[in-house]
Amino acid sequence: MWFKLLITSLFVISSIGALIVVITDDGDSGHKVAWVLALVMLPVVGLLLYLLLGVNWRIHPFFKKHHKRFTDLFEAQSDAATRSILFDDGQFASIREEFRPLARLLSDSRLSPQDGNDFEIITKGPRKYELLMQDLREAKESIHIEYFRFGADKGGREVRELIMKKAAEGVKVRYIHENFANIPIPASYYDQMVRSGVEMVRFTSPRQNILTLITRLNYRNHRKIVVIDGRIGYTGGMNINDNYFKEWRDTHMRITGKAVASLQHIFMDSWITAGGNLDKPLNEFYRPEAEESWPGEGSGGHLVQKGKILQVVPDEPEARIPLIQMSYEWALHNTRRYIYMQTPYLAPPTSILNALKTAAACGADVRLMLPQNVDSKIMRACNCAYYKECLRAGVRLFERQGEFIHSKTFVMDDYLSCIGTANIDFRSFAIDYEDNVYIYDTETARQCVDIFENDLKTSREITLEEVRRWPWYRKFYQKLIRLFAPLL
Repeated sequence: MWFKLLITSLFVISSIGALIVVITDDGDSGHKVAWVLALVMLPVVGLLLYLLLGVNWRIHPFFKKHHKRFTDLFEAQSDAATRSILFDDGQFASIREEFRPLARLLSDSRLSPQDGNDFEIITKGPRKYELLMQDLREAKESIHIEYFRFGADKGGREVRELIMKKAAEGVKVRYIHENFANIPIPASYYDQMVRSGVEMVRFTSPRQNILTLITRLNYRNHRKIVVIDGRIGYTGGMNINDNYFKEWRDTHMRITGKAVASLQHIFMDSWITAGGNLDKPLNEFYRPEAEESWPGEGSGGHLVQKGKILQVVPDEPEARIPLIQMSYEWALHNTRRYIYMQTPYLAPPTSILNALKTAAACGADVRLMLPQNVDSKIMRACNCAYYKECLRAGVRLFERQGEFIHSKTFVMDDYLSCIGTANIDFRSFAIDYEDNVYIYDTETARQCVDIFENDLKTSREITLEEVRRWPWYRKFYQKLIRLFAPLL
């Protein structure tokens, strides 16, 4: 009897304590309401889930120390030239005046805007596969890979076989494995990479102490980064598997120039923080020289933008402020003419939802493109749950037909473009490790508008009248899912 009473008392005290922590936390109100509902409606399961997935561990001092190993190493081994490449604020004057406040905000990541970058915006999976495989084959010194998903299908195996071959040839191949996102794939698939000479660290390791493991259980490394020989960088929405190489519509970038040093910096932080080691001083990995030529330039309609200002922005739960979320808020509040956005998943924090509505209500042409065929039925319902509220405010909504569109982009006012890994949802803005590239350039913005308008050809505009005609049970299900949107 006394044992049951003790367990019950501990459970009640823990539940009340969890509710107090949720209510008094400074986080997003929608997120807090979702956890309160989970704790009240699912007393036992809700408490366990909250302790494992919901606690805002960022407020605790031990979590603040997460990157200390890397920061100490960088301070000891970086030289003035490396710091100048990464942190020089000399490009602010080259950015259009009204966009400088955003550039300064994003510099809170310590990575400044950088000029002299060449890049190709990749909108077709076969093109990324072609470029990536060619660059991997030509790698001489190092291949650094940080991906959310690294698949075991045909395309994933071909990439794996090539990097294993390069490792056997003596190229240093370093791979950061996001193990939770790749649980369906047997560990032996990645173990074979290690046996071939690929150096691998797990983003979340079961061998970490229990406290560290718990604090990282809900976090995912959602980045998609490749850096080859410190000179060529890839990032954007495409993972490594056939969905992205062959089937889905997505947006990615191949970059040469100073911005590659920023991608290298993000990778090195993740690598060292996850327990990886290096075979030479850190500053020797930063090589920002642009290439003289571009594979396939001018063929097949591939356009290479040259000499542009890019700002690569990492975001993560340890960051002082949620930079990517704030960049979306800034863009929506400051757009004067138009902003066109693409996202596969729509579960916005209240501040983003209000910014969307405010921009449209103020007269800007706000267009939001989502997939009609979503890869998750729950996320399809979640997306639709926000349609009516957006449409009533004047946001124009488009559903792209056919293959799933996985792009995470926006372009505004013929100057600012953004291509990255972050969705318009709570997880990307507050929980996962992400990286976006911000491009300050008129020519690129017009190219991004062309890309958006080309997608419009296979899209259907959703109207308020249509949404109002949806069956009541469909709308009820959507509203129910929306309650838990911050947890998805």
